[in-house]
Amino acid sequence: MAMEKLERFYDKSRLPLTISKQEARLYMTFIYVAFISLAIGGLMGLLQTLVRSGTITLPWGIDYYQILTLHGVILALIMTTYFIIGFQHALMGKTVGMSDKQRKTAWIGFWVMVLGTTFAAITILLGRANVLYTFYAPLKAHPLFYIGLALVIIGSWIAAFVNWHQVYKWKKEHPGEKTPLLAFMVVINMAMWFIASLGVAVAVLVQFIPWSLGYAETINVLVSRTLFWYFGHPLVYFWLLPAYMAWYAIIPKIIGGKIFSDSLARLAFVLLLFFSIPVGFHHQLTEPGIDPTWKFIQVVLTFMVVIPSLMTAFSMFATFEITGRKKGFGGLFGWLKHLPWKDVRFLAPFIGMLAFIPGGAGGIINASHQMNAVVHNTIWVTGHFHITVATTVILTFFGIAYWLIPHLTGRTLTPAINRLGIIQTIIWTVGMTIMSGAMHIQGLLGGPRRSSYSEYGGTEQATEWIWYQAAQAIGGTILFIGIILMVYIVIKLAFFAPKGNEEFPIAEEEENAEPTPKFFDNYKLWVAITIALILFAYTIPFVDIIQNSPPGSPPFDWPIGNS
Repeated sequence: MAMEKLERFYDKSRLPLTISKQEARLYMTFIYVAFISLAIGGLMGLLQTLVRSGTITLPWGIDYYQILTLHGVILALIMTTYFIIGFQHALMGKTVGMSDKQRKTAWIGFWVMVLGTTFAAITILLGRANVLYTFYAPLKAHPLFYIGLALVIIGSWIAAFVNWHQVYKWKKEHPGEKTPLLAFMVVINMAMWFIASLGVAVAVLVQFIPWSLGYAETINVLVSRTLFWYFGHPLVYFWLLPAYMAWYAIIPKIIGGKIFSDSLARLAFVLLLFFSIPVGFHHQLTEPGIDPTWKFIQVVLTFMVVIPSLMTAFSMFATFEITGRKKGFGGLFGWLKHLPWKDVRFLAPFIGMLAFIPGGAGGIINASHQMNAVVHNTIWVTGHFHITVATTVILTFFGIAYWLIPHLTGRTLTPAINRLGIIQTIIWTVGMTIMSGAMHIQGLLGGPRRSSYSEYGGTEQATEWIWYQAAQAIGGTILFIGIILMVYIVIKLAFFAPKGNEEFPIAEEEENAEPTPKFFDNYKLWVAITIALILFAYTIPFVDIIQNSPPGSPPFDWPIGNS
């Protein structure tokens, strides 16, 4: 009897499910919003680089911080969240299924998010929310901006509950079987997102909305920033983990291989859940009012994410090497030859993986107390975000789109579109290398982030920065060309590519892989440990902040460039 239960738990014979047209319509609607956001946010990014270099002056009274806020909110929060939820819904529908009731609930989540997005967009376009995507107090936006953000978060929570219910229902129908790997990963990512976004939800509902409505005369700035960065750092992992899903479970299928280790993949996600949330203080190293001991503890916890990151790198390159050697490629690096360099589904995510190496190195600098003091609040940080999120994550998302969109729309990835995708990937890589590289160098020279050319254009330092500003404008222009090309490819794949059946690539485990321990499906244990780490890292310093910090700043708008 025990062996029978064990075999059922380790069942590897289940095939992926078929996605219905109704499901595909839901998933694609999220993807459409994501790429519309990419086009709008990309245009705002181009305008930013041109303004910062002094190349253009914005017409019609448009404020620089208006486009800066729109760029950050629509790309860092809107584009990523919609793509991730659409992608994760598709993964869940393919691996554990989606019932009609779950699909209808997911639509409710979508429309709540759209309503919130609309509210926030209106206030930004009207110039009533020039507060950047971090919306630091004492900068104050129109109440509708904060209400919109709250609705986007609530809509994403609905998506999370749908995903959890899908796994719950599947587990009831398949007792003793392990949760499919991709479904397990989605559960972990949405658990992290829900726990982390509670912080920003509390800040918005308890602090910002009453303050912006005039019900509170002051706001505790340090509390608001602490709540934001409790959410802000795991936000990065919310972006990253869907890319990891593709790397672990989809890329092996594309290259003709298998998953190196199911257990290792699950362990990496559990560790990322543990060490992604209780580390927000490393974004506040220069802020007074937080005991240095707690900053040090959270920096140590931050560095712990190196472990699952190195596990992921090891797993991926082990997959590449094993697959290559099975195909007969010998020598120390002969296995590299087997990789499908002419397949954009592989090339785009692989370049994203390579970009994560300097991106991770930059993250170590940002989280290190002494080195952070050199680059804090300089455009180095902006360059870091662009090499991690806008290269590692976004290129992986692009790689996903090349097979996901035609699969959901009943079309095919043609050789012509594949070649165009390779060109787009190269354009993106070149543009981001130029722009992000220039940002890193200018940051080391003291160049500020968030500031427009009009604020420092006449200074002596501006002469020293001029070439780096020009390089950012050139890189930004190249990137915008890449965005136009990517939007064209998405339209082509969704509406004009030849009809057919594009593969939904999900890799299988290696035949001789060690069985996955059953305790990985103990989600309550992982969430409990995460909450314990959060309470350890935040309870004492947060109580200290509330008891000893001043109540905040008067309700007036500070100049954003000096924030």
